[in-house]
Amino acid sequence: MNVQIKMFKNIDWILVFTVICIFIIGMIVISSATHVNDSGSFRQLQVQAISFVIGIVIISFILLVDYNKLGKYYKQIYILNILLLLAVYIPGLGVSHAGARSWIKLGPIDFQTSEIVKLGFIISFAKFLEDKKDKLNTFKDLIPVIIYAGPILLLILKQPDLGTAIVFMSIIFGMTFITGLNAKIIGYGGLGAVFCIPIIYKFLKPHQRVRIDAFLHPGDPKYEGNFQVIQSMIAIGSGKIFGKGLFKGTQNQYNFLPVQETDFIFAVLGEEFGLLGGIVLVLLFLLFLVRILKIAKNAKDFYGSLITVGVLFMFLYQIVQNIGMAIGLMPVTGVTLPFVSYGGSSLVTSMMALGLILNVSMRRKKINF
Repeated sequence: MNVQIKMFKNIDWILVFTVICIFIIGMIVISSATHVNDSGSFRQLQVQAISFVIGIVIISFILLVDYNKLGKYYKQIYILNILLLLAVYIPGLGVSHAGARSWIKLGPIDFQTSEIVKLGFIISFAKFLEDKKDKLNTFKDLIPVIIYAGPILLLILKQPDLGTAIVFMSIIFGMTFITGLNAKIIGYGGLGAVFCIPIIYKFLKPHQRVRIDAFLHPGDPKYEGNFQVIQSMIAIGSGKIFGKGLFKGTQNQYNFLPVQETDFIFAVLGEEFGLLGGIVLVLLFLLFLVRILKIAKNAKDFYGSLITVGVLFMFLYQIVQNIGMAIGLMPVTGVTLPFVSYGGSSLVTSMMALGLILNVSMRRKKINF
């Protein structure tokens, strides 16, 4: 019991408090985005609150298991990841949304399997990389890494879900980077990626090409996808410094903003709480990321650091991508804003990721028995 109490004290409570603050902001903005003031329906808020509580319960169980014990089953977890991504093709179980076959039907809800695979992949990939520290100096050294990560990426791209695939690429880059990926490889890889863009573009699905075309022609409403971004920027710009006030955002309240409770939730915040509201949220996210980075540095072993960095890059990309597309700096990919956007499976996954981070945090010091 004393050991559990000592470990409990090691939890980063500043990180926990920061997440609670971000979640509260999300609940307030969702209430406006779902027009609670007019409809009187609290269904989305109830789903979000229940998902948060479920997340807390799951975190409690995650904290009971040393993350190193999870690492012992990394091969089994990797196989489970593959099976989850293949499950979407089972007739009667897998379902499609927005042209992507990424969900399975579990009773009344549709669950995106790639969400849970993100965490399973981080746990297994971290163990795979653990003994490769400072050994990724040539392209030949990267071959095993590519073979390990390749099937996961290919299965996600086949769904097709380019947005989620990019999240995985961010995770893979972050984890291989701290493993000691040679700077020359990063440079050559970056150049290669730039030259491959025209080739990759040819293999994209039509709806994916449209998003790229829209991003390359900002402000032109003829391109599908630009309407959303234009309306988002109008909303944010009209909020000025202090915003129009809760439930008073015209772009939001009159439904000019598309998917305002999920993809463009930041635009609702900007319109109703202004530049100051946006700055507060961005600063909270910055504190959130800095605390995660601190945990990664203070982890008791390299495996713990790898897990934490994997989660860090997962959140970092999602935050930058979501806010970036709301202000027209990133292509529209449908990535939600962690702890803020409406969505049960997304929120539960984010809470589980937080649980992994806290697991590493509470075990950062050796406990004397």
